[in-house]
Amino acid sequence: MKFVDEATIEVRGGHGGAGCVSFLREKYRPKGGPDGGNGGGGGDVVLEVDGSLTTLLDFKYQPRLIGKRGVHGRGKEQHGRRGADAVARVPPGTIVRDADSEELIADLREPGARVVVARGGRGGRGNASYKTSTNQAPRHSQPGEEGEERRLVLALHLVADVGLLGFPNVGKSTFIRRVSAARPRVADYPFTTLVPHLGVVRVDDDTTFVLADIPGLVPGAHAGHGLGDRFLRHVSRASLLLHVLDASGMSGRDPLDDFDVINRELALFDPAVAATPQIVAANKIDVAPAEVIDDLRRRFAARGVALWCISAATGTGVAALVREIGDRLRTARRAPAPAPAAEVEHG
Repeated sequence: MKFVDEATIEVRGGHGGAGCVSFLREKYRPKGGPDGGNGGGGGDVVLEVDGSLTTLLDFKYQPRLIGKRGVHGRGKEQHGRRGADAVARVPPGTIVRDADSEELIADLREPGARVVVARGGRGGRGNASYKTSTNQAPRHSQPGEEGEERRLVLALHLVADVGLLGFPNVGKSTFIRRVSAARPRVADYPFTTLVPHLGVVRVDDDTTFVLADIPGLVPGAHAGHGLGDRFLRHVSRASLLLHVLDASGMSGRDPLDDFDVINRELALFDPAVAATPQIVAANKIDVAPAEVIDDLRRRFAARGVALWCISAATGTGVAALVREIGDRLRTARRAPAPAPAAEVEHG
């Protein structure tokens, strides 16, 4: 399935049904009167979170959502039926904004969460509702109101416990394949992952976590270079970042310099993301000389950073690293959580 994490859509609530102008005329009721019913309200446009979805692909093929029109009123005070809502499913982590004002409408995280993004129009009143003791034969009614119409931007922020960071070709995809059932593409030549991947990692019988592998970052990513900030937002909800470095030396880059570059990009993109706790892992130790690994440990220790040395290809050190991630997450989950941002129901 194609991964789509942003879509612009048009939504419009259904128009309200018109009220009816009618007068009762029956053989045995000579003193009839106005009996026009009210029109029904238009249907709303509703977004609902479906936990089985991971992409906004459907909105690329259906970019316009319209609620059903309300039924018109009829004689004998028959009121029109309300129009059906247009309900569209979105994946967890979808942020909804107004395309013109950039107003935040909703942050949809939990499965089953719903938000009305366009209200249907109110139904018009029939002439029966206008009758009074001094106006016993009103000959007017109301038309139905038009539904609310707007353009929205849907942006998906993956809901993951741990985000994988690093330059292209440092072994992030190999790591997520090693520890979960996710199967991103890997090969023995340099290329970058083009879309994020989610994997569920089981630490033990009681602990699992969701790991997000985002495309590799390059200098200038915060400004849109390479794949840029298009995917950086997918680690914005993570409780922990796993920063993977290439310790093999085959890339020609210094792992410590890579560490500084990536953290600089995070700080320029969003200081809150840069402040997320990190675990730093030196990968590919199976092809790195022991003295190189020892030197890396010393250099990172001088920065106050504990370096986890692993080989995602062979599995060396991976189990211990997964346990450490699990312990960190358990501690974070026991801590009092900040109050979640309230969902905004526009109307």
